[in-house]
Amino acid sequence: MSQQVFDTKVFKNIFPDKTECNNKWKAAGVAVPVFSLNSNYNFGIGEFTDLKLLADWCHKVGLKMIQILPVNDTRTDDSWSNSYPYKAISTKALHPIYLNISEMGTLYDENDKERMEELRKSLKTSEFVDYPKVIKTKDIYFKKLFNQNWNETKNRKDYQIFFNDNKDWLIPYAAFRYFSDTFKTSDFSQWGIYSVYDKKKIETFINRIDNPHEIEIHYFLQYHLDKQLKDTVNYLHNKGIALKGDIPIGIGRHSVEAWTSPELFNLDSQAGAPPDAFAAEGQNWGFPTYNWNNMAIDNYQWWKERLKHTSQYFDAYRIDHILGFFRIWEIPISATQGIMGHFNPALPLSYDELKDAGLHLDIDRMTKPYIREHFLHDYFGDYTSEVKEKYLNETSYGCFELKNEYNTQRKIMEVLWKENQQHSDKEYVIKQGLLNLCNQILFLQDKNDDNKFHPRIALQFTHSYNELTDNQKYIINKIYDNYFYHRNNELWKEEALKRLTPIIKASDMLVCGEDLGMVPSCVPEVMERLNILSLEVQRMPKKIGENFVNPADNIYLSVDTTSTHDTSTLRGWWEENGEITNLFYHEMLHHQEGAPFFAEPYVCKEIINQHLDSSSMWVIIPIQDYIAMDGNYRWDQTQKEQINVPANPDNHWCYKMHQSLESLNERQDFNDMLSKMIKDSGRN
Repeated sequence: MSQQVFDTKVFKNIFPDKTECNNKWKAAGVAVPVFSLNSNYNFGIGEFTDLKLLADWCHKVGLKMIQILPVNDTRTDDSWSNSYPYKAISTKALHPIYLNISEMGTLYDENDKERMEELRKSLKTSEFVDYPKVIKTKDIYFKKLFNQNWNETKNRKDYQIFFNDNKDWLIPYAAFRYFSDTFKTSDFSQWGIYSVYDKKKIETFINRIDNPHEIEIHYFLQYHLDKQLKDTVNYLHNKGIALKGDIPIGIGRHSVEAWTSPELFNLDSQAGAPPDAFAAEGQNWGFPTYNWNNMAIDNYQWWKERLKHTSQYFDAYRIDHILGFFRIWEIPISATQGIMGHFNPALPLSYDELKDAGLHLDIDRMTKPYIREHFLHDYFGDYTSEVKEKYLNETSYGCFELKNEYNTQRKIMEVLWKENQQHSDKEYVIKQGLLNLCNQILFLQDKNDDNKFHPRIALQFTHSYNELTDNQKYIINKIYDNYFYHRNNELWKEEALKRLTPIIKASDMLVCGEDLGMVPSCVPEVMERLNILSLEVQRMPKKIGENFVNPADNIYLSVDTTSTHDTSTLRGWWEENGEITNLFYHEMLHHQEGAPFFAEPYVCKEIINQHLDSSSMWVIIPIQDYIAMDGNYRWDQTQKEQINVPANPDNHWCYKMHQSLESLNERQDFNDMLSKMIKDSGRN
């Protein structure tokens, strides 16, 4: 194995004695979002300084890494949608919600201090993170501290160094936040003369603004965020703990980067994921996709600067959806569901290729929604007659098309579905049925060439497919399998190597990839060549025919885990499907009797031990799954411990640890047990 794997900040700064070790060195860590940390004195949400208490616990039990979710600013307003940590408005600015107000200075006014303490205690009582309330409350005191301390802060040498080192991104970010507030929208296309970014124009505006404090407060907050996070990282390092960050594959459509560098993004497209076991209609993340051709012009300088900046804080990073560097699942802006996307880049099929394969492509029949009288009732039930009259045109007997004002998923959602509004069962059935009618397509036209086509993912589940002849189905299945599993592999391999090779060299952080989902066969080869650690989740095997992953069979260059933020926890998964649970209990834990309905503490301990004994370099377990081993300490609200539900685009990212970090540090019996498990596994 290449020495390059160990030539990273993780091992140089924290484990200097390991740089010459053999290739079987192993360690363990814990995964938890910063917002989920619960301490006695935070503001109802985890803060950067809470990571110190977590590091104390890690040091006590022998864990060597803390893995967190993205911590960049996501604010376009104060709504729940901005609790989503993967929709950053800046790849460099940190989210002010993670600031510890007390560390920013002392409020002079005693009434302010008393009121702040009352609000802090009130927010602490919630069993989940109330994102809107927390950020609105913190904003009040951010402004008070800014007004009180700014004149002193801006003259400090460390502030001036911070500003000069970061002004290239800090000034556009502050302007973006100012215009978002002023125009009441982060959609920069609505900003009049400032809708198109012009560096000189923005700098002139800032220099002449009537109230410069409206810009400077963002400098002030980012200065304190940088200071608190770096101080926390130093604390972790002194404890022998590494910090692992998360690099989202996408950026917000309404973000600083999309405003300042629109040429680097395809703003007419959306990134997402194809259907899987967790989301039958696929996922639409809403992010613009990358214009890789333009990024390649300066050898991916945008990515290099992003990683160089990130390396100030992190020793390792997880590339969210690393498959996006091979190919991204791209969805047209007219669609809302991921199922309407296709891979980009990909080699579309021409008429001649389809003809040579034995398929005559009927454009109207196969590339437009196939809507017939006999299955409308399946979608709309008692509302079928109303739907036919209001939303459909009959083109011939028993054949329909969507009316022009409803002929895309985007139009349907804009007309029929208002956010934050109560909807009746009837409205839901009609909306969902119309969206599904849009999906009755077998082939998608390529956006660059109308005479080339991509098979629609999961086309076998459409009425359109079911009503083909057996021979047509046979031919389409062969085309489909070749397209998704063979045709594009060499193209994707070349693209990934071209992009990732220069990008990962931009920093000395340890690189890990989230390689889950519909994984092309070329992915393991590329990741191994570039020494990128893969992600191995026991319940999500990558080999066809396997029910579960045996951690002992993992490749060494990998991160092994029980769960991720996108899945149910270990206990939650155990209760989802008794048949699967019994199979796991017999196949993986080798018990002969029937599995218990609940994941009892002894079961969780057996599973965690199995992971600690894995052949992976790193085992990083979610904190919920570690605590699941303690029956008297774990939360009885199992389902509330799941962080994200991928099938729900309106998911609230609000999980808060039921246990405080202070109590976790004092849980002696549990800590002794875990410490022994880690030591016995050879990971300490």
